[in-house]
Amino acid sequence: MSFSHRPINPADLFKDAALAALMALILALPLIGFRSVAEGGQLALTTRFDWVGIGVAGVFLGRLVLVYASSFWPPSGANFALAEAVREGMSRYVMALAGMGLLLALLLPFLPFSSRYVIDVATGLLIYIMLGWGLNIVVGLAGLLDLGYVAFYAMGAYSYALLALQFDLSFWICLPLAGLFAGLLGIVLGFPVLRLRGDYLAIVTLGFGEIIRIILLNWYEITGGPDGLSGIPRPSFFGLPFKPTTGEHEISAFHQAFGLEFSGLHRVIFLYYLILCLALITNFFTLRLRKLPLGRAWEALREDEIASRSLGINPRNTKLTAFGIGATFGGLAGAFFATRQGFISPESFTFVESATILAIVVLGGMGSQIGVVVAAALLILLPEFGRELEEFRMLVFGAAMVLIMAWRPRGLLANREPTLRLHRRDRRGGEPR
Repeated sequence: MSFSHRPINPADLFKDAALAALMALILALPLIGFRSVAEGGQLALTTRFDWVGIGVAGVFLGRLVLVYASSFWPPSGANFALAEAVREGMSRYVMALAGMGLLLALLLPFLPFSSRYVIDVATGLLIYIMLGWGLNIVVGLAGLLDLGYVAFYAMGAYSYALLALQFDLSFWICLPLAGLFAGLLGIVLGFPVLRLRGDYLAIVTLGFGEIIRIILLNWYEITGGPDGLSGIPRPSFFGLPFKPTTGEHEISAFHQAFGLEFSGLHRVIFLYYLILCLALITNFFTLRLRKLPLGRAWEALREDEIASRSLGINPRNTKLTAFGIGATFGGLAGAFFATRQGFISPESFTFVESATILAIVVLGGMGSQIGVVVAAALLILLPEFGRELEEFRMLVFGAAMVLIMAWRPRGLLANREPTLRLHRRDRRGGEPR
């Protein structure tokens, strides 16, 4: 593939970069260049012009590189071949990154820079990755815009908490039951509303999510209302709790069974690996479903429902399976959230959570499993790393989201591997080519 270089006038190149830097200066000077601080009980104004200068210089250089790189784009006749080459190269590159990411996730608690804070943040990130993969079944594969996914998340959390508190059941029994209840709720929701499409379906699911939150808020006798439910039991390692013990001869705790000194970090690491296993199971299950007739029926409905009907696909049953399976994974994530926090309340299941999960799916590229991971890392870790910016961190976060969607409107990893590949056979009966 040969790339043709289109000559660019250096004056125009620098003029374009200078204009972008000027716009950055106008925006950054009042927002970042000045800061109010309290000194001796009085309010004083300090300047941060060095930050402004670094930002403007970064915009100037970035614009130079972007415009200059665009001059090497190949002629229009080679676009299709280039797209195929890029797709193949990206596929190998993404798979290599996925393998490296999985290895990093497995070794994270034992790396030199690891700490309780790092593991806690990674655990929260994995919860959102699992939720994103669950919603990806509904939105990315089946093409159903669901704005009330947090209802299934809440159903799993409250089901686990009530079963554990009222019936004294263990985590390993409550977990599948919570997923089952959330899946049944998804089917109950989907049955009457899946005749709707597009914006109408989104509005109904949004209303359903708010109905569930209001029920949790007002059903005080069962859910605790705004006070929530506390004292939710923590999971044990196959019957071995993570707690300090005084017994010397009887093995009754995790650290005694493995000959370790007691540490509160043991439970944190166990919870991290637990949600990692749940997320990987969700991913594996979703990838397997995509290759089954059910997964291909979801994608067919997403592309053209009328054509799918003509092929004999039952839209109602197919959509119900997507809602039910996606809701099940949301319920499993909610059950883990409840046991990790030890306390839940309706404030944890607002529309903002649904919007965040949907943003992860859309930003990553609908239907892309690895894209969900990348988008979740951006949406969850970017505000976390931006805490040093204090009141400006959400401004930086919003600007980053706008830039990403302007750069990649279909998502960060919108190119998905096809479910099936068709090969031509040699007419002489040879191997596929």
